Amino acid sequence: MKKSWPLAAALGLLMQAPAFAIDAKYRQKLERSGCTQVSELQGCDINKTRAENAKAGFVTEAPGGNAGQGAQASQSPYAGNWLAVGPSGDTVAKIHIDNREHVKVNGKAVKARRSDGALVFKQGFITYTIQGDRRLKGEDTWCDSDARTTGKIVAD
Repeated sequence: MKKSWPLAAALGLLMQAPAFAIDAKYRQKLERSGCTQVSELQGCDINKTRAENAKAGFVTEAPGGNAGQGAQASQSPYAGNWLAVGPSGDTVAKIHIDNREHVKVNGKAVKARRSDGALVFKQGFITYTIQGDRRLKGEDTWCDSDARTTGKIVAD
């Protein structure tokens, strides 16, 4: 009994050793290609460049001519001017989002957060949700919790 205890303790310590799923070379290939482990399973090729994978539709942004300029090189999928449209077609709000994801609703700055691939922000009782994946159609919406009305958000 006393001899098996140290063996069990040593085995327990070996079982707790950290496991690293990605080695350095694989991580560099992922960064260069713009792929993630999930998108690689969907067909993104880690041996191609980010631009080649962007043409194939796996990377949301491809580096432009100003690729060395840090945050300015990437375009936010939320950036632009948007209109929140009511059920009858009238404009509920004008929304402006810059590349740094600073949001203004009717000219007034509001705080925004990312949630499950979408940019979510609120002004008063109205919650706005704009999806980051531009392939999703009809999922940019707003909801007024007080009046219990909803509508869509369209690019301006």
